[in-house]
Amino acid sequence: MKERNIGGYVKASTVHREERGKKEEGRKKLTLFMGCLGTISYTFFLLSYSSRNPIRSGPEGFQFSRALKSSSRSMYRGLSLRTSMGEETAASMARQDERPSRGIECSVRKVPHVLTVAGSDSGAGAGIQADLKACGALGVYCSTVITAVTAQNTVGVQGVHHVPEEFVGEQLKSVLSDMHVDVVKTGMLPTIEVVNVLCQKLKEFPVQALVVDPVMVSTSGDVLAAPSILSVFREELLPMADIVTPNLKEASALLGGVQLETVSDMYSAAKSIQSLGPRNVLVKGGDLPASKDAVDIFFDGEHFHELRASRIKTCNTHGTGCTLASCIAAELAKGSSMLPAVKVAKRFVEVALDYSKDIIIGNGFQGPFDHLFKLSRVCNSCKGQRFKPSDLFLYAVTDSGMNKKWGHSITDVVKAAIEGGATIVQLREKVAETRDFFKTAEECLEMCRSYGVPLLINDRVDVALAIDADGVHIGQSDMPARVARILLGPEKIIGVSCKTPEQAEQAWLDGADYIGCGGVFPTTTKENNLTIGLEGLKTVCLASKLPVVAIGGIGVGNAHSVMKIGIPSLKGVAVVSALFDRECVTTATKMLHSVLMDVVSTPN
Repeated sequence: MKERNIGGYVKASTVHREERGKKEEGRKKLTLFMGCLGTISYTFFLLSYSSRNPIRSGPEGFQFSRALKSSSRSMYRGLSLRTSMGEETAASMARQDERPSRGIECSVRKVPHVLTVAGSDSGAGAGIQADLKACGALGVYCSTVITAVTAQNTVGVQGVHHVPEEFVGEQLKSVLSDMHVDVVKTGMLPTIEVVNVLCQKLKEFPVQALVVDPVMVSTSGDVLAAPSILSVFREELLPMADIVTPNLKEASALLGGVQLETVSDMYSAAKSIQSLGPRNVLVKGGDLPASKDAVDIFFDGEHFHELRASRIKTCNTHGTGCTLASCIAAELAKGSSMLPAVKVAKRFVEVALDYSKDIIIGNGFQGPFDHLFKLSRVCNSCKGQRFKPSDLFLYAVTDSGMNKKWGHSITDVVKAAIEGGATIVQLREKVAETRDFFKTAEECLEMCRSYGVPLLINDRVDVALAIDADGVHIGQSDMPARVARILLGPEKIIGVSCKTPEQAEQAWLDGADYIGCGGVFPTTTKENNLTIGLEGLKTVCLASKLPVVAIGGIGVGNAHSVMKIGIPSLKGVAVVSALFDRECVTTATKMLHSVLMDVVSTPN
């Protein structure tokens, strides 16, 4: 089969009758390739899910491990069968090999699902590889339809092989007809025929939302799609889109080559593109030369929103567009509305770029970045004790005023609380001089280490660093969690006070390990503290991707009602007065610990 080079990519000529055997062999290889990608996607999703929902040791953990291994073996066996013999024979053998599950309990639970229709990037910085990583990092399952296979790295694109449109259609039908897809996200659509097939299948199998990333040129400047597809983009695909996310070059191409050089130009472009049919438009200004910030313009047909973020100085920007669109799709699949989804996606990219700005992969000038920066922190923290959600069970927060009232020393009450059952201690000091606080913190750390209980410092990152405490807890008016994470490194524990789902989401993006939610009930330990009640606590717990500890007015009398809300992310209660405003701290702690144990040991 002859091939010719057109505009920087390789396009196959017409397949002759005598070469159909070769084409069939190619289809088998593509089947194996894409099936392997599906296995990787599924395995990564399970690993990502388990990292967010830690599974205890014992039967439950064993069942999860066995399920993961079993599913991987089954998928691999199925792929091997289908590529080595006929489909009918393979299906028959697979049926014969089916065995009933032994001891693995399955429950029905809806999983957010994004289908990405895009090209494969052999360097794994962009394309479906970026989509898989981005969706997995946000806790969303991602399936794939491959439109092209590229040979590329950090230097550029060396070659492109287009998947025949018939096989693109087969992939789309396989996924859309069987698996519940919430959102479809598109990337590289290299030919008119592929765009037409996609539009046809979306009409046949409607989904909740369509996110279109109009990939035409790679980050390195290589052409990835034929210019002739612009007309079908405008006439067929864009009117179906819920949002389209062009960069400046792509927006210019969609508008016939108009120059976009200012933020004002971006406003005009967003409005013009929206008139082509998509419900929402996000014009990305990352390449805008005159801007000190990364400016994006969002337009919903009525209102403009100018979204700004820090411009991260790094060469590791390959795949930012794919990642942004995939994050938007992931948030939509989880039920978010459009503008909040865009904001979360933009923030995710900013944090990932900042975390990855100094990594080196490859010799070129367009490096990939670390989508899994949150998992990286966990994996890189094997040197020392790492945070466990169970540490939040009985969270003791000290108060110097109460110690003074009862004539207790700080080390005495910390020891008493731990002996009474406290699982983590936060040292809170609002009035002491820094030198005195430092000395007190050192003494408390020695005490906590002797019992194997983590010690966190309230607000003061400098003190936590100075004594090498296990971490910090910070409020909404304190140092941002992302800055604290940079200063403390990946191994330290960071908690953030939150009252709303939005604050909880931001804490997760900023790299926190848990959130403290409240005040649940009125309290005298904090002035002007807004009480959110049990309903507010439920709302935050349901939205949070992080473990939650409830705080605010909690004691022996109401701890039962707090823990009985029955939301898995709620791991414990944080207490001040109920422990330390007592003559005997050990007795008070034991009483509260007993109440909490009664709750967790009693079936709902």
